[in-house]
Amino acid sequence: MSRPASSEREPLPPGQVWGKRFVVYAAMGVQHVDPASWRLQVTGLVGRPLSIGYDELARMPMAAHSKSFHCVTSWSIESPLWEGVPIRRLVEAAGPKPEATWVMFHCVDGYTAPVPLQDAMAEDSIIALRLNGRPLSPEQGFPARPFVPRLYAWKSAKWLTKLELIAEYADGYWERAGYHERGDVATEERFKAPGAKAQARRAFGTA
Repeated sequence: MSRPASSEREPLPPGQVWGKRFVVYAAMGVQHVDPASWRLQVTGLVGRPLSIGYDELARMPMAAHSKSFHCVTSWSIESPLWEGVPIRRLVEAAGPKPEATWVMFHCVDGYTAPVPLQDAMAEDSIIALRLNGRPLSPEQGFPARPFVPRLYAWKSAKWLTKLELIAEYADGYWERAGYHERGDVATEERFKAPGAKAQARRAFGTA
């Protein structure tokens, strides 16, 4: 799949600096997942729960987006190429119920991250399988991770196993330590409250 054309440079969001390479964070260690036994589930408030294997997911029509990656700790990687299946396609196939307003991402290591359903269903939000023309590495979340460009990177959870549609917000891994419920990059939604930054650092260290 060719890199999408871009007529102008993507602006740097407030409070961020361009980095030269990804910094790998793995709160519970890098996970090494066998794609032959891995399944992606779409569950919760849906009419038709899905369970999809890696090969089946990889055969689905993919979208490619050259979108920057923004870590809450203030570094950004400019316009890497992400390829994957639009989250909207999977959610719509599962038949979301009207009361669903959030998606909770669940991962192999127990990590969780809540994302507003509206953000997850955006045109450029995908379940990423490839980065810069290659399958994701274990360090980047192989076999699959969501990528939601408008939100800070802790929401794009690595080693994804399940999308659970839920009716109300619930804390995920970092949100329990004070990180923001939504995490919008443009408006710097980094922490829930003024004291939450120190709380998060005491609990987990730098995210």
